[in-house]
Amino acid sequence: MKKYSILFILALMALVSNAQSDTILMILGNNKVSKADFEYLFFKNRANLKAEQQTLDEYIDTYKKFKLKVIEAQSLGYDTVEAFRNELNSYRNQIAIYYLTDKAKEDALVEEAYKNMLEDVEMSQMLFRLPNNATPEDTLRVYKRATDAIKRLKKESFSTVAIDMSDDVRVEENKGNVGWLTGQMMPYPLEKAMYSLAVGEVSQPVRVDYGYHVIKITNRRPAVGRVQVAHILKKFPENATKEQKAAVKSQIEEIYKKIKQGEDFATLAIDNSDDKESANMGGVLKEFGVGRMVEAFENTAFGMKKNGEISEPIETPFGWHILQLIDKRPVASFDKAKAEIITHFSYDGRWQASRKHFVNKLKAEYNYKFNQSAYQELLDYARKFATIDSNYLANIEKYNKPLFTVKDKDIPQNKFMKYLYSMSRNSIDNTVAQTQNLIDGFIDDEILRFEDTQLESKYPAFRYLLQEYHDGILLFNISNDKIWEKASTDTTGLRAFFKANIKQYTWQKPHYKGKILACKDSKTAKTLQKKFKKMSAQQINTYIATLNKDSVIIDSKSGLWAKGTNDVIDNLAFGDKTVTFVSSKEFPYVFVWGKILHSLPEEYTDVRAAVVTDYQHYLEEEWVKDLEKKYPVTINEEALKAVAADANANR
Repeated sequence: MKKYSILFILALMALVSNAQSDTILMILGNNKVSKADFEYLFFKNRANLKAEQQTLDEYIDTYKKFKLKVIEAQSLGYDTVEAFRNELNSYRNQIAIYYLTDKAKEDALVEEAYKNMLEDVEMSQMLFRLPNNATPEDTLRVYKRATDAIKRLKKESFSTVAIDMSDDVRVEENKGNVGWLTGQMMPYPLEKAMYSLAVGEVSQPVRVDYGYHVIKITNRRPAVGRVQVAHILKKFPENATKEQKAAVKSQIEEIYKKIKQGEDFATLAIDNSDDKESANMGGVLKEFGVGRMVEAFENTAFGMKKNGEISEPIETPFGWHILQLIDKRPVASFDKAKAEIITHFSYDGRWQASRKHFVNKLKAEYNYKFNQSAYQELLDYARKFATIDSNYLANIEKYNKPLFTVKDKDIPQNKFMKYLYSMSRNSIDNTVAQTQNLIDGFIDDEILRFEDTQLESKYPAFRYLLQEYHDGILLFNISNDKIWEKASTDTTGLRAFFKANIKQYTWQKPHYKGKILACKDSKTAKTLQKKFKKMSAQQINTYIATLNKDSVIIDSKSGLWAKGTNDVIDNLAFGDKTVTFVSSKEFPYVFVWGKILHSLPEEYTDVRAAVVTDYQHYLEEEWVKDLEKKYPVTINEEALKAVAADANANR
């Protein structure tokens, strides 16, 4: 193991730490690296390498160089550049999402959603809609209507009460019966109630964003999955009379007769169906599940058994249909359905449920306390204003009492008032209603925002990952400036480095540096071959560009070819007549121009890629030497032995 000249014991005198996790392993100038910080990257690196793992000695040397570059980047202010801060913040926001959710709760909700998807439920419902900007008084009034409906159901049928009381715009048509449904088709609170009730049971009022539902379960069955059909539709005219409907029925019966006689379903759909969008595809519709089509259509589609089966004509509110079964498939496996279930979380309300669950856990963890009297002051203030406008904001600074407390942090009243203003649309938002409606969301946001500030101290894995990304960006940026970009653009340095190290680029085989030229006729080839002997490469390029201005007279290719890699070069440049080549029909007369380089390249551009790579290594070595002088490195040998012991224990 490499020993460092400065005794580590002198550096340790400045350290005050007893915890094992704070044991200092390395000091670089005034910068300290703990054993825990080093081990995080060491063990992560070792786990990612499948073979030829670095030894601890090798890795600590690599780590030392890495930290020296990062420290230098910080000293030069690379971490203060706006582009760096934006990139780091963007990454932090991405990884913070994982820590600002309750993964166990989310998994449970996914499993619940899938379990529900395995069963279809037939349901009737009544809707009691809340007005926009509903106040608690509005909510209580609508809730009472829902409970009154439940009382009536003890003596009256569901359809009778629904027609009389439900705010559903389709209640006259469906009498409250919404048909078959399955998981993730309804708002989450409604779905939970739907799957918790027995057949024939009526729910208590179920609150959703827009009001209350009262539901009754009329049937259950294993999920039928999804189905795809083709159909032929003959539409009813608008406001059709009995005679018109009869005529449409007669038309569909004639088509059905042709199908029974063996005519092609798809052809008949193209020629006869009034559903022009599907008719163009032979009547084929997109796959669908329960609750997506009108009852008669859905029941017929799912009732067919064999692919290709054709239904008798059926009537729906749209007209008469004939269906052909294309395919049926059951509910997908959990593994296949999981991604789609999660995608639907933001639509069905499970995301909000998961978020609320997580917030409630944080409230308990951080000893959340709500100041009811401070909130009442906000309500009293809100009653002075019809809408939340600039007048509302004028005197809010004096409202600075704690509205609630998270851990030891007070959130003042006026912070909520500013939030209220930012979320309101002034002319239509009732001030009291908005105060009541937005308070819970504000509290949840603030608690999550507070949790976000705790992530580095609360979760070591988060802190390490963010630090790794922080250091990685700095390393890339400073390395690009000090090494990669310089090595690529420093032509003077490249040329000098090449001359000083030319022997390391010795070739095993001779190379030919020059051009392969091909002409359309022999005379031009001979003339140019003679003329080019007195020209430089640049002059030849200029001359060829002039010749080819209006039409291509000569085809040329520049390069550096090792012997044995190009038939034209081997034959014409190296004179190996055992090697032959076939010229193109358009440019059959071929000659070469250039020189043979027997063992060494002529200039650095002949081996530019290799020289640039070697020059990068040289620049890095020199840079690291300078950094080691600027930031003297000391290593705690006892701590390093402890790392080695940990490494052996984790093999």
